Amino acid sequence: MQRSPARGESVEVVNTLEAGVVSSMEIFKNTNFDFLGKKWPFIIASLILTVAGLGSIIVKGGLRYGIDFRGGVLMYVRFNMEPPEDKIRAALGAKIPGEISIQRISGSNEVIVSTELSQDEKAQSENRQKMQDILAATFGQANGKLDFHNIGADALLGKLQMASTGLTNQQLTDLSKAIMDYRNKPPRSGLIGSFDELSSVGGVTPQVISVLKEQCYLSPFAIRNTEVVGPKVGKELQSKAINATLLALLGMLIYIAFRFEWIYGVAAVIAVFHDTIITIGLFSIFNKEISLTVIAALLTLVGYSMNDTIVVFDRIRENLRMSRKESFEVLVNNSINQTLSRTILTSGLTFLTAAALWLFGGEVLNGFAFALVVGILVGTYSSIFVASPILIFWRNWAEEKKKAQTPAAAAKAASSAPSAKETVSAGNKKLAGGRTK
Repeated sequence: MQRSPARGESVEVVNTLEAGVVSSMEIFKNTNFDFLGKKWPFIIASLILTVAGLGSIIVKGGLRYGIDFRGGVLMYVRFNMEPPEDKIRAALGAKIPGEISIQRISGSNEVIVSTELSQDEKAQSENRQKMQDILAATFGQANGKLDFHNIGADALLGKLQMASTGLTNQQLTDLSKAIMDYRNKPPRSGLIGSFDELSSVGGVTPQVISVLKEQCYLSPFAIRNTEVVGPKVGKELQSKAINATLLALLGMLIYIAFRFEWIYGVAAVIAVFHDTIITIGLFSIFNKEISLTVIAALLTLVGYSMNDTIVVFDRIRENLRMSRKESFEVLVNNSINQTLSRTILTSGLTFLTAAALWLFGGEVLNGFAFALVVGILVGTYSSIFVASPILIFWRNWAEEKKKAQTPAAAAKAASSAPSAKETVSAGNKKLAGGRTK
């Protein structure tokens, strides 16, 4: 926003101050890097990554979809020791058909257990209960007591009501909720070391602790959360995710074609499609799941990469209006250099944020952050080394075609024009005809 000069302040001073603010935000000033002269290594790298990614998808028989798309049960289980992954897999695999996937959450004793099920919604819920029963039978105690780590407030209330604690029903209800809140809050997160530590909860008397020890036991695991997705819902989400991505690309193509020229829209969409294919291919190469959060990251990537490309295209359009003497390739290269500081600032800061999320955001956000990290890197260089070369190729091809058509049109015009002799003859005939009359 341009500000008006203050009293006693000239317009020149204001312009100088504003120019100083703008220049202070520029990391690179008056750069003249030959980006387009070094485009081939990046284009070859893009081709290699694209072929490798598509090859991985074909070899593996498709992408590895998460629970959101394939349907099944997803269970978060926390242990008070290092999770015995092989034992969990063997116990569930013996009684539940289909693929059993166990994913360790780094930095904790928590695992994500997922089962791929093909039954209907009702059967999915039944299998969720079956998973809980199998884990309880494998790691719990078959002594008729309640597993304190995997019961709710209602079950605990029922046990307290059966014992003579001297408390009213309302007091017992409030006490049950307070005990559950204490158990579930970090750093316990579902697991306590002993019943005696509950004495720190308000209202818990030695008599209540005695009842808990008599009626309950502490298993080595706690089921933190369970998600159930039916196969029909999964297929629906899959098709909607694909449609959302394609419609986003189509909408951006129309917008850029309207704002610039149609070739600008084609170049931008090809660059964004290139970014998306490489990102999905890397998911297949590293055997990562495609979930709803990953689709959200891909759509974010589409918008981010398109915005970066539009900034370069907008500068190219401005330079085309101001300078027509330079070759188009030199003009594009200059435009990229002029927007370099903005590209480094926006892409660099966004990349650092996404990288921090990828490294420290936990397993649940890992796929989302990985898609952003890869997408920002690929999207930044595709705006320079993919979209811009497409414009130059089209411009050169159009000029060559125009040059080829010009001599042909001139020759055709020359052949169709009458010769001087024919013109004189025609004039004589016209004169003769006039005299006869």
